[in-house]
Amino acid sequence: MNKDNQIGSKISQLRQNSNLTIEQLADNSQLSIEFIKKLEAGQLAPSLSPLIKIARALGVRLGTFLDDAPQRGPVIVKNGQSEKIVRFSGNDKTNKQSILDFSSLGADKEDRHMEPFIVDVHSLEGEHINLSSHEGEEFIYVLSGEIEVFYGKKKFSVTTGDSIYYDSIVPHYVHAGGNTDAKILAVIYTPL
Repeated sequence: MNKDNQIGSKISQLRQNSNLTIEQLADNSQLSIEFIKKLEAGQLAPSLSPLIKIARALGVRLGTFLDDAPQRGPVIVKNGQSEKIVRFSGNDKTNKQSILDFSSLGADKEDRHMEPFIVDVHSLEGEHINLSSHEGEEFIYVLSGEIEVFYGKKKFSVTTGDSIYYDSIVPHYVHAGGNTDAKILAVIYTPL
């Protein structure tokens, strides 16, 4: 697992601060005990949907997994180069390969309601499409390349300069279109 994907240790810290066992967190998030153990140990890169379930089970925002020292004032990220990166497996069945690298643009902003990211979407040959859903909304603006968004029973092709805004309660999946990587600006809102 990549050394700059520290989300597992943050989840472990938040779980322990809430006096929850791994078993209780697994039950509350409707995820397996084995998944939680591997995640906390840094042995896998999860997809976004289980992280949202874990955040809800812990009673925190998704972005809390990236926060170190909350700030009341503005948070500035120069040239889109955040030091806070979360790597997601998407639908890589091994959960060991990152196909979505989320660079947080709002990490440490206290009391935020949105989670803005620059996301590098890596092309994965033979990728299995598995739709997932969670409460909230998502906005995506394609900075470069092409992405495909599976949304319910529809598929949308979104290319450089295009955007898509949707309710994330509808089952969906985002991946690189064609055989090339893409870069997007994504803003995710998930109510507590």
